Amino acid sequence: MKLKLRLLTVAAAAALLAAPALHAKTFKWASQGEISTWDIHSQNNALQNGLHANVYESLVYYNSRTFEVEPVLATAWKEISPTQVRFTLRQGVKFHDGSAFTADDAVYSLQRAMAKTSNFTPYVQGISRVAKVDNNTIDVFLSSPNPVLLRQMTELRIMSKAWAEKNKSVEPKDMKAAEENFAHRNAMGTGPYVLESWQPDVKMVFKRNPNWWGKMDGNVTEIVYTPIKSAATRIAALLSGEVDMVLDPTPQDLGRLRANADLKVIDGVENRTIFLGMDQFRDELPGSNVKGKNPLKDLRVRKALYHAIDADTISRNIMRGLGKPTGALVSPQVAGWTEGVAKRLPYSVDTAKKLLAEAGYPDGFEVDFACPNNRYINDEAICQAVTAMWSRIGVKAKLRTMPLVTYFPMIQRYEASIYMLGWGVPTFDALYSLQSLVRTVGQGGDGNYNVGRYSNQRMDYLVDRVKAETDAPVRARMLTEALQLSSDTVSHIPLHDQVIPWAMKKNIDLVHRADNRIDMRLVKVN
Repeated sequence: MKLKLRLLTVAAAAALLAAPALHAKTFKWASQGEISTWDIHSQNNALQNGLHANVYESLVYYNSRTFEVEPVLATAWKEISPTQVRFTLRQGVKFHDGSAFTADDAVYSLQRAMAKTSNFTPYVQGISRVAKVDNNTIDVFLSSPNPVLLRQMTELRIMSKAWAEKNKSVEPKDMKAAEENFAHRNAMGTGPYVLESWQPDVKMVFKRNPNWWGKMDGNVTEIVYTPIKSAATRIAALLSGEVDMVLDPTPQDLGRLRANADLKVIDGVENRTIFLGMDQFRDELPGSNVKGKNPLKDLRVRKALYHAIDADTISRNIMRGLGKPTGALVSPQVAGWTEGVAKRLPYSVDTAKKLLAEAGYPDGFEVDFACPNNRYINDEAICQAVTAMWSRIGVKAKLRTMPLVTYFPMIQRYEASIYMLGWGVPTFDALYSLQSLVRTVGQGGDGNYNVGRYSNQRMDYLVDRVKAETDAPVRARMLTEALQLSSDTVSHIPLHDQVIPWAMKKNIDLVHRADNRIDMRLVKVN
């Protein structure tokens, strides 16, 4: 999936969004989750990144229909050398406070994403430094050639340097700490919408930016986002007309939603895999009845937990077809995936019991198990089912669930023995997952979400090679080998790839994206 850097002109940018706006409309939508911050480099998750993209823009972004990289705040780029890429910046762009966007803001923002408190370090992988050439040009210097640089940069949004300095938000908020900065609750970008208000767990309101440099296909002048944890309440809000769209209808509601003449449901496969991670670092697990050692360090135990999960039953009864069982750490849209690496270990209680006995746990053991309850489709129900399945082999998982706002900082503090995580791949390249999830925890994005602290010398070698490999066939083989190594060593227990339905009123037109985010520039309320 090698993406060649090429010179793009301003004329190409005109194709980005060029249709005239229709009559002004309000678009009201809901999903189960709430975001944790408005600091654009502080916490990395898909719902939050999608909402941030209404207000903050990146140098480049994906076309929502083709997923090709297109110019946004950059109008052109070219290779000066294999390790130096020059970006020409769009002129005439204003931040929401009326100040001009310049090279200083671009340099500052990319460097901010590299800060210690940033969770966006996987997106700056390979960038050694950023330099200003002039007010409209910057150079990105690489430690080695990076074939996915542009795809990484789709998630690196731009903040005003002057605004950050004025409001003491130079560094990203540390999501592991309680202290807040101004950028945590306030936003000021260059994007098509302005954040008017945010009442956490209540609603978020955006207004059209009248001075935005671009042109919209859509006609939405106001966006109202409401987080509604209860599935029944979300669906009731859609049926009553209180909201125009629900991002995450439950599987059990889809039949009646599809049958409703006033509604429509759009389906698509998400580039997200749901899996379980395990603490493979501690010498003793907190809260476990096993003292003096960590059962999860034993490959036989990890395999036993894997064999004991009936993924087909979860897919059929809980996901109702909205989860495709997999044995891979990434979905089929992602470079490096093959049918071979996606083959699951078979469901077998007998095999699981035998492996536990061989590992010295014939009667099982107790272990902490943490899950979110408002992030993924039926996440809490899945974890409840897994808990019951593990009980059949004597493993007593002490399940605790919590909302995503508190869940993600908790697991990043390494406070869970077994945890659920769903991982989308914005670059559509397995390096993003491998570096974040299975590379030994280190610097520059290595192990950024390796919260089980898995470590394997061969894996580290492969990931580090892939970072700089530009020979496409060689790179593809290494990606696949690394994914297979993840499977063979049970670095994680994959469950399924999500299928995402969006339910909405019949008068809503939009484009379904594999990253489960709504491109508000394209939404029409007819």
